[in-house]
Amino acid sequence: MSPARNARDRRDRNRRPGAPRRTGRPEDLVRRTAFDVIRAVETRDAYANLLLPARLHDRGITGRDAALATELTYGTLRGQGTYDAILALCSDRELRRIDPPLLDVLRLGCHQLLATRIPAHAAVATTVELARAVVGPGQAKFANAVLRKVATRDLPAWLEIAAPADELGRLSVSYSHPRWIVSALRDAVGPAEVEDLLAADNARPRVTLVARPGRAELAELVAAGAEPAPYSPYAALLAEGDPAAVPAVREGRAAVQDEASQLVALALAGAPVEGADTRWLDLCAGPGGKAGLLSALAAGRDARLLGCDVQPHRAELVRRAVDARAGVVVADGTAPAWRPGAFDRVLVDAPCTGLGALRRRPEARWRRGPQSLAELGPLQRRLLATALDAARPGGVVAYVTCSPHLAETRVVADDALRDRSDITALDAPAALAAVTAGELPPVAVAGTPYAQFWPHRHGTDAMFLALFRRTP
Repeated sequence: MSPARNARDRRDRNRRPGAPRRTGRPEDLVRRTAFDVIRAVETRDAYANLLLPARLHDRGITGRDAALATELTYGTLRGQGTYDAILALCSDRELRRIDPPLLDVLRLGCHQLLATRIPAHAAVATTVELARAVVGPGQAKFANAVLRKVATRDLPAWLEIAAPADELGRLSVSYSHPRWIVSALRDAVGPAEVEDLLAADNARPRVTLVARPGRAELAELVAAGAEPAPYSPYAALLAEGDPAAVPAVREGRAAVQDEASQLVALALAGAPVEGADTRWLDLCAGPGGKAGLLSALAAGRDARLLGCDVQPHRAELVRRAVDARAGVVVADGTAPAWRPGAFDRVLVDAPCTGLGALRRRPEARWRRGPQSLAELGPLQRRLLATALDAARPGGVVAYVTCSPHLAETRVVADDALRDRSDITALDAPAALAAVTAGELPPVAVAGTPYAQFWPHRHGTDAMFLALFRRTP
């Protein structure tokens, strides 16, 4: 046995159980890391955007290797629907009969072959080696046969064969979205724009930072390598690199926050209230993005924010994000401990399907089905009712969801207006225009006073905003 083989065997005997096999080739560790994160998403409902950075740090993967691991992880999760349709044509087994770890390896290989510049021979060889390491030699032979078939065509050629003839099916396979999501997005944005929206969902977003007012300056983020964002006066775009390398982010004075998320918070803070303006509430504050911005704005006006979340670990994240004057409580937003009419401004960022953040959380499209709407709808209505009760007459309430689905947005807001005589709707697009630094493309929801952001129009998450004023 060669000395090199002996050394490799010693390394394998000494490695931690479950740790990736170290072959001496950095690209193998990169692919194994992508695979491990994809499996965790599949089996443990892990969030790729939280787990991947931790894995990269733990395994010492940096620079171009980290960029490749990120592309392989997110690209495979994003393209899963498309790759499964192609694999079904290239495999002599039904996909449901393929061992889940092997299927994830095949998806990873598909992404390398069809959506990256990695040479085909290298993509097949490294994926087969990964299959051998995680599922064994026999399965590696099967992976080799399947991937060699995949390599015979490019992605457009495969889509001509794999995509169904009906429009929903074509869009679903071509843009790797479940059919029910394609239908919902088409209903929300219209047939003329739905394809642009689906394509934008599959584009890798730039990192957006927020300079929390009174704690950091936008110029500080620009000096650290970011550039001013087009709409929010506190936002900057980071082209590449680790946000934690920016001193203001590392110190908690700035943070990662989507521009639409910033703007809906600014619209609430800027909407005129009648009377006092000292008590603000964030009803579903975890993990603290909007609460961090609102607390900084409140502190600048001698007001105080109370952040509330039902989950203790999320409430702890809020504590780390907010200004020192803010309060944070662990409480059920549908059964509040405060008296009615206690607050001047109230934000309810309601739990939702998350269909507005598919650019940043590509796995979310595979996590939920249409039945989620039936589960979330009653909760969204109860939270909005609690928020409206918490506002005093003359106070303002913002209902926000990171979703464009009509059942989670305008239907919930319309129901509140229909059922309550003590609220009126404010002009949300006008409120946004008043706080936007640059000219904002259209956000109005036709025939309503509500606003909706879109990835393909604004380069942001698909965030919905409705503003209400309590009346006597």
